[in-house]
Amino acid sequence: MSTTSLPSYNPALLPSVSRTPTYTAEPQAYEQRLAHNPPLRPRPSGEFTKHSKAGGLALRFLSQEENIPLPVYGTGDVVDGIVDIAKTDGVHAVDVKIKGTLRLKEVAEGGQVNYELCISRQSLWNKDRSPGPCPSSLSFTLQLPTTFTDGKTEYPLPPTHEVHMSGLPGFRANVEYIVTATIDRGIVKKATSFFPKQDNNTISTELFYYPRARPPAPLPPPMTVEPKTGIVETPQWRCFDSVIPRHVSSVEDITTKLYIPSSRVFALSEPIPFHLVLKSTTYSLAAFAPYGPTASLLSPHKQHTRIQLLRQTIVDVRNAEVFGTKTDIWRVSNVGNGVFQRGTEGSEFLSYHGEIRISEDVKVGSFRAGGLQVKDYIVLSMIPPDVTKSPFKELRLVVPVRITTDRYTNDGSVALDALAYDADSAPASDDDASSQRVANYNDI
Repeated sequence: MSTTSLPSYNPALLPSVSRTPTYTAEPQAYEQRLAHNPPLRPRPSGEFTKHSKAGGLALRFLSQEENIPLPVYGTGDVVDGIVDIAKTDGVHAVDVKIKGTLRLKEVAEGGQVNYELCISRQSLWNKDRSPGPCPSSLSFTLQLPTTFTDGKTEYPLPPTHEVHMSGLPGFRANVEYIVTATIDRGIVKKATSFFPKQDNNTISTELFYYPRARPPAPLPPPMTVEPKTGIVETPQWRCFDSVIPRHVSSVEDITTKLYIPSSRVFALSEPIPFHLVLKSTTYSLAAFAPYGPTASLLSPHKQHTRIQLLRQTIVDVRNAEVFGTKTDIWRVSNVGNGVFQRGTEGSEFLSYHGEIRISEDVKVGSFRAGGLQVKDYIVLSMIPPDVTKSPFKELRLVVPVRITTDRYTNDGSVALDALAYDADSAPASDDDASSQRVANYNDI
């Protein structure tokens, strides 16, 4: 083995070469860190407990955070816990199961479909296999799958979610996961057709399934603006061009340039940054001032230019087309609003920057499962209060984005299944039919 390529050592920098150097957590002056892989975040040590109404049964879920409404699990997690039985006399068998269901129902249209997302059973104790009395506490371990199939396509296991649209037509969509423990007491079980079901024989609780994902890159630093040329473009920011058309001949069209981070993948807990540049003649920009994104003397209390995060939920029970048109039902809701700040301006351009803050009510990111889709879009709009009197027509610019549960991190502290929800891939084309539906949304 040749040693000619090994680095040379400077004895003056070494504390001593006569003994093994003392270990330190951080590199010393003569050392260099080559790689760093911190340990994964430790699992929570708390428990979630669900008691039966009569108090004879309890379901305990391990490795949970404190003070949570329901137990929480992520992609491929193991649901482990304990069934506590107050009275074990006469117990013949104890079983536990977890079942996931996706229910889609169209209101007025009459369509309904249920998908079985997962079902896993475990026999905890059986009198025929285990002589002696039934233990008062029995441990269980149930594995959550990572995918499910609707018979035609395989999808990532969807998160716990509930959404509905009132009116006619309308829909209701529900994704739920339920853990149930059942106690077989022999004669009591056989008599259920004559007597009411006893609370001390069955106990159930829902759980939250929230698969985690994160953006493939951190948010970029803010863009810079040159006083004469405007925004200095960088690969970290992607530009989406559009035009605010003129409505009268005395003004010119206004070119709009909306910049958002190139990945178009954002975390629920982080504001989404953006930059906006408007370009036209000096007179046209002045005429546009009352319709701009910030308050003006002519419009101090009204904001006609807005940027929002809109969520589209699509329910397709029948997966059919009538005269070339899909029969699915969809709704659009506002889940985030942007705030503009005035930036640099020139003789023929105005610049703004700001953030879109996502509503705290949003718990899950974008996903698709069978006949249920959840999609997110950034929408830049300018809607005059009276188009007939405005010098400009409407603007509606729709940009598909993807929302994830966690922020970007490169320290290895969180293991996430980003690929399962395509967090590393670009969102769908901004020319698809869903984008057009969002552009036509009237409550912007």
